[in-house]
Amino acid sequence: SRQECSSNYTSVAEFILLGIPNTEGLEKMLFVLFLAFYLFTLLGNLLIFLTILASPNLHTPMYVFLGNLSVFDIFFPSVSSPKMMLYLMGQRRTISYQGCASQVFFYHALGGTECFLYTVMAYDRFVAICHPLRYTVIMNHRVCAGLTVGTWLGGCLHGSILTFLTFTLPYCGPNEVDNFFCDIPVVLPLACADTSLAQTVSFTNVDVVTLSCFFLILTSYSRIGHSILKISSLEGRCRAFSTCSAHLLSILLFYGPVMLIYLRPASSPWLDSVIQVLNNIVTPSLNPLIYTLRNKDVKLALRKVLTQMVYTSGV
Repeated sequence: SRQECSSNYTSVAEFILLGIPNTEGLEKMLFVLFLAFYLFTLLGNLLIFLTILASPNLHTPMYVFLGNLSVFDIFFPSVSSPKMMLYLMGQRRTISYQGCASQVFFYHALGGTECFLYTVMAYDRFVAICHPLRYTVIMNHRVCAGLTVGTWLGGCLHGSILTFLTFTLPYCGPNEVDNFFCDIPVVLPLACADTSLAQTVSFTNVDVVTLSCFFLILTSYSRIGHSILKISSLEGRCRAFSTCSAHLLSILLFYGPVMLIYLRPASSPWLDSVIQVLNNIVTPSLNPLIYTLRNKDVKLALRKVLTQMVYTSGV
């Protein structure tokens, strides 16, 4: 049985990240693969953000939220990828106690922000398609700014609650984290105290936020689908659907891994690590492709920005 910490708590100063199970001998190949994904993610999302910033015709709520998604997709993989690539290069697998707490905070703060952001984006599409004549009135600059700030503040509050619950517990014994980064399901079992309250509140919090946002998104898109079916012309239906298809694909890529990790009863370290790799590294690299390939306005603006950059560098 795990011993309780003494009253003065001889707390652990660092944790050891065990990495992705069953990948011994593949470190160099994984490093090259993950570095390629990470660099593509940073470059792709930075280009989308700068394109939206530099294009006055894209300063509408839909693209403001897309710009925020690009910022998120730069930050989110940066929570775990640099540390993981360092130990794949042969560096020590240790992470400080504060570093571990920071990973938990930023992972869940940004995860909460993405949940809220996708919900806000779904609401924006609902207003645009179901109430097109009132769109500019409903989604005015003040509302757009309020929703944007609210998504980030809500995410920070979500992350703060979960980090507080996890790291107010004493950690004084085992310090091996069975993953490639610190997250609640792999950190809580290492605590030297009863974790039942923290587990219940943490997973309820994650489940409530995730499922509530998912329910609101489904509600928005059920109304959107009903409105699209009422459009008489096939061209009109296709145009209305095309404005939502990229967002729907991003939602599926985000919610699929989240639900597999946090909503299934049994846990498998190898499967959890694979799902986390997809969620943390692969998915953020796909959003720039999804939104540029499916959106004519972004493609035209991006081409214009790239042409200007080439012309400027040539001069």
